[in-house]
Amino acid sequence: MEDLAGLLAAGERAAFRGSPASGVATLEQAIELAHATGHPAEAASATWLLGACHTAVGRFAAGLEVFATLRAMVVDAVEPHRYASLAAAASAAAYRALGQHQLARSLDEEALGLSFGVAAAVFDARLGLASDAIGLGDPPAATEQLELASELAAARPDWWRQRVRRDWTRAELGIWQGRAGEALGFATAAVKLAEQSGAPRHVAKSLLFVGVSHVLEGDVQTATVALRRAGRLAENVGALPVVWPARALLGRLLAQTDPGESSRQLASAKSVVERLTADLPEELRWDWLARPDVADLLGSQIVAPVRD
Repeated sequence: MEDLAGLLAAGERAAFRGSPASGVATLEQAIELAHATGHPAEAASATWLLGACHTAVGRFAAGLEVFATLRAMVVDAVEPHRYASLAAAASAAAYRALGQHQLARSLDEEALGLSFGVAAAVFDARLGLASDAIGLGDPPAATEQLELASELAAARPDWWRQRVRRDWTRAELGIWQGRAGEALGFATAAVKLAEQSGAPRHVAKSLLFVGVSHVLEGDVQTATVALRRAGRLAENVGALPVVWPARALLGRLLAQTDPGESSRQLASAKSVVERLTADLPEELRWDWLARPDVADLLGSQIVAPVRD
């Protein structure tokens, strides 16, 4: 169990505090060892982390396959509900990133039904439902689900990752409703907590929301600083789903003041989108390419932030 515990700890560090791609082999080893030694709960935990690593770097098809496996796993009386729920919510997040908000909502509803009152699982499902509602243009549902998720997070100061993601969704809702100052406050809080937690990927995505909020406030200069940092941090840890929107928006902002840099940023963003597209199966590829911000980028126009 000590070797298994070490593998799980290393995989979790890679998923949330390092380069997610570096955790893949470690977590695959952990899954094999957990099954071989009769530890189904640890196998479920490692499988969820493996899916998280894949989706964090933009390997959506691989991540969805892992989460589907997890949703079908049978372990003890508590863990199967928890991990099946977490896997459904994580699958929903991947589908949101691909622009499939209705399917994501169905999966988050499934996640909520499987949560059986486990706080972390309930939180992921409700926060996902809030993001689904934003994507589907349903303000009352977005507000209700976000408030319910926030109540859970308020009681758990140790939940750094959940609290950062909560503030992403708060910022996203503010951006969507045109409340730039409010969105900026939440995004800035997310940056601070992610930095304190030593989580560069989460810092990068938080900075993406900071940049968009500054754009809405009309502060383009400050926005470009945030977006440059977001793109660099995301690239350093291989978080391609954050790299491309940061560079796409930055390229658009620089179009008049620095055309050369604008072209380089847009070309980089387009290259990343093409890499993400190549990894998708055909049934997902066309919906992804039809996502408005992706279609705009490939037509040399641009973009809003990715959802969790």
